[in-house]
Amino acid sequence: MTQPISITVNGESRRTEAATIAALVRELGLKPEKVAVEHNGEIAPRSTLEDVALSDGDQLEIVHFVGGG
Repeated sequence: MTQPISITVNGESRRTEAATIAALVRELGLKPEKVAVEHNGEIAPRSTLEDVALSDGDQLEIVHFVGGG
């Protein structure tokens, strides 16, 4: 079992046991292939979300795409 870490997502503090950005995105009820993520001020390419590890204190901005017309 992973120890929870404290991170900031879209300006709000939260605790998570997610190990990667992709795991966090799924925890939030979103699909990794339909989001754009800024991780500590840098854009995280969608192709790397499964590999980028989260650390205590990380700051993320997550934007999800919504279809419509």
